[in-house]
Amino acid sequence: MAFGTQDDTDEVMNEINMTPLVDVMLVLLIIFIITVPVMKNSVPIDLPRATAQPEDIKPETIRLSVAGDGTYFWNEGAIPDEQLEPRLASEAGHQPQPELHIKGDRNVRYERVAKAMAAAQQAGIKKIGFVTDPDGS
Repeated sequence: MAFGTQDDTDEVMNEINMTPLVDVMLVLLIIFIITVPVMKNSVPIDLPRATAQPEDIKPETIRLSVAGDGTYFWNEGAIPDEQLEPRLASEAGHQPQPELHIKGDRNVRYERVAKAMAAAQQAGIKKIGFVTDPDGS
């Protein structure tokens, strides 16, 4: 800090330059003005407490296979054509709704697979997937 002018005398200077002190105080004041509202910006609320656990229910998977001769298989069991739509409709009503995986033989007529897809859509099944052989053998 700078003191007042010096004379050739050995007297003690009693004058202090206040400008740097005021600058430091203004900077500290600005810092406190900015940080205090941030620290006290929350509203005190007494929140209710709950002990509910989320349920992760996996939907059932229905495997609908169409054999080379056009026969439908529901999870490895053969079903007649008349029972396909009622079974799909009953499964569509379950919560969570099951996923339908359609597996068609490469020698089956496309019409049989399309009928199964149309029956699933009319029944209200929302998740339909196709099972394929990735290597083509």
